[in-house]
This record gives sequence, structure tokens and C-alpha cells, in this order.
Amino acid sequence: MDITEVLNLADELVFAQTGKHLDYLQEAILQGTVEGQTYSKIAEETYASEGYVRDVGSDLWKILSEGFGKEVSKANFRAVLNKSIKFHVSSTTVKNFVGINNVNICPEHNRSPTQPQQPQTTSTELHFDLGNAPELFNFYGRTEELATLDRWITQERCRLIALLGLNGIGKTTLALRLIDGIKSQFDYVIYRSLRYCPSLSTTLTNLRAVFSPDAEVPNTLDTQLTDLIAHLRQFRCLIVLDDMQMLFAGGKLAGQYQSGYEDYQDCFKAIAQVNHQSCLMLLSLEKPLMVSTLESENLPIRSFLLGSLGASATGILRDNKLLDEPNWDELINLYQGNPLWLVQTAGLIREVFAGRVSDFLAYKTVILCEPLQEDLAGQFHRLTAQELAVMGQLSQEAEPVCLAQLLHLTQFSPNECFNLIQSLSRRFFVGSQEQEGVRRFFLNPVLKEAVKNWRASATADRL
Repeated sequence: MDITEVLNLADELVFAQTGKHLDYLQEAILQGTVEGQTYSKIAEETYASEGYVRDVGSDLWKILSEGFGKEVSKANFRAVLNKSIKFHVSSTTVKNFVGINNVNICPEHNRSPTQPQQPQTTSTELHFDLGNAPELFNFYGRTEELATLDRWITQERCRLIALLGLNGIGKTTLALRLIDGIKSQFDYVIYRSLRYCPSLSTTLTNLRAVFSPDAEVPNTLDTQLTDLIAHLRQFRCLIVLDDMQMLFAGGKLAGQYQSGYEDYQDCFKAIAQVNHQSCLMLLSLEKPLMVSTLESENLPIRSFLLGSLGASATGILRDNKLLDEPNWDELINLYQGNPLWLVQTAGLIREVFAGRVSDFLAYKTVILCEPLQEDLAGQFHRLTAQELAVMGQLSQEAEPVCLAQLLHLTQFSPNECFNLIQSLSRRFFVGSQEQEGVRRFFLNPVLKEAVKNWRASATADRL
């Protein structure tokens, strides 16, 4: 009997005794027991404490003991299984009949542990809770991006997707537009922001209130996470968590959690790796280290880097009543097709240049309005001193530089320099390109100007 049959059989038996199907931890305990794993190993693979796994296992063996009519434990489960199960397979029918003592089970609705579990109940209404999500007024372009994310979620059934990009690039707007297009395919759609750094327990409690508003809140993180994944398995859910970068520590390399928030990584990792039928989308200015480690085209874990809005950004300039349309493409390219940067700059052009884009571009330099400079300066404060040194050096370079040049210019050790470049790349501050087989690094014009202004301001403050 293979593990699929064991789990199907145990599920039917537990359901007959309790009216409930196996949850993901019960399945993990059964599979681990069949494979000879210890409770410690099962706990490690399910991101639960060993004590909690033992408690769940103890309850499970009691239920199975009632079903089998004899005492069942972790030690004798395989032996009891081999002695008690009889298969009667007819050569003229595709129906299997399983007899266990006096309980007859016809496993016609087998569940595969390697496929997302289908809902056990059919929801008659969509539970739609966007919390304090911003209202979506305008949306420009992003047709290809929407199509890709739609395919990953609805067809390829990705369990975790990180939607990444610089501040203002449109991650939240894209996520909300995506939700509007695919919400009918879900039982639950939930949006929450992590802007104010809620603890993991607070976030899980908040989500549980959507699923089971009248239920008692579990008193440990283990049970809260188990409860969440049970809902992700039972129902088709889309959960969007925005502003994930707020969980990361300032003054450290990208993607390192603040003290006290490390348990979020274990939670996200469990959601990514445990079998269920839902999707968690994380929106962030920094790429989480976990995603870099786990993502793959062959796995249900992906990241999507949101780039320039491109030609669709003309809609932003039109809505802001700018003039000189033939010059719009140049303005869009100069400000990297970033919607927020373009909106902020459009305000400056209206107020100072009477809306004339050609007059603004005549200065042949990147002009940063005060809101844009303040926004970028705020992000620079999250960098390490060493990252700022690399950014400062790159801001002085007219052309992209290779690693050998950067090592010479910064005087960092190779190990330190490589980690700094990787961290800045995960923040999407440093770009790269291949030139004659050599990777070279650079800052885009807006960031280059922002770094120069920020360094000049910092120097003035010290004088």
C-alpha cells in the first residue's frame, strides 16, 4: 500500500469517526510514521514544535484506535495497517473496496497528497475583505503583467508569489486590479498591509477573524499557523500582504527581519511548501531571501519584478494635463516609467513650467521635485553605511562598471563587495547589464541624482 492509499484510507476512517477530514499536520504525521521519521523530524518539516506534533499525534492515534478496534500508536501503526486492511479488487470493475473490521469504506473520492486539495464544502458566496486597501481610481497598461500573474495563480496554482519593485512602481495598484479580475475564482479574497509591523500572531488572528469570526483564537503560534493552513486547504483563498519590507530591519543588508519578526519567515515558508489550494501574494520593496532560495519555474513559488510602465504612462501625463506630447516619451524614459515619479514630476512641470514638457527637458538634467527627493532619501536611510558607499561611488560613474572596477574604487574585500551588490540588487537600487560577456552595474539617472543630492545634504548637515 503506497502513501496515497494510506492517507486516503486514514482520511475516510477519521471522517467516519469525527466528521472531519485529516488536516495537513495529521497527514504529515501519518506520512512521517510510514516513512519511519521521528516526531522531531516531522516537527522540523512542518514548522511546528515537537510538543505540539506529539499532542496532535496522540489524538490521532486515539481516533484510529477506535476505528480499527484495537490500540494504535506511532510504534505499531504500520503493523496494524498491514494486518487490518484487505483489498478486494475485481478484474472487471475499476472500483476498490476496503474493509476494516466492521467499517466499510469505498474510496471513490481519493485525495492525492501531491495535488492541491479541493474544497470540502462549496462556498455559496465570496468572502471579500480588502481591509484598508487604497481605492483604485486609475489604471494604466500592465496587460502582460496581469496575464502572467493570472496564469500563475489560476492555472499553475502557485502557492506563494512575491510582487516586487521600487516604491511607486505600481505594485499595490496592480495587485488590486488583479484581484478584481480573478476574485470570482476564490472563496476568500483578503488584502492586508504590514505597514505598521504587526506581530505574526496579530496578523494570523486578523486572518482568522475573516475565516471564523466567532471561533476562539488559538493561544500559540503553532496552532494559529495550523489553523490558517487548514483554511488554505479547505477553501480556495487569495491573501495579499502589502508593505512586507516593513518587517525588514534598517541598517542591515536587504531581506533581514527585524528582531522579533523572524517567525514571519517560518510562516511564509510553510505556506510555500505545504500542500494546499490557495495563494499568498507578498508585495515588497525588497526581495525576501526565502523567495530567492525557493523560487523556481517548476515549483509553485515565484517572484515578479515590476518594471517601467512604458508607453502606457502617457495616460498619466495626459491626466495631469501636460503639454508637448511629442516629448512625453523622453520624459517617461528619463523617470524610468515609474508612475509615482511621473505624477510627482508632472506636478512640478505644471506649477513651474506651465505644463510645458519641452521647457522642463531643455535643462538636460534630472530634476527631482521635493516629494520625490524626500521619498528616496527616506529609503536611503534603511541602507547600511557600506551600501551607501557603493551607491555613492556608482553615482559618480558616467558608465556602468564591472566588479573588478568596483572593488578597486571602493576598496572593499571581494566577499563584502559581492554581498553589498547582491543586497542593493535585491532592493532594486542597482541595475546591471551584460557587455561583451561581462556584467556591469549602474544607477538609473533618477537614483544617481538622488544619491548626489542626499550626499550633498548629509555633508552640509555635518558642517
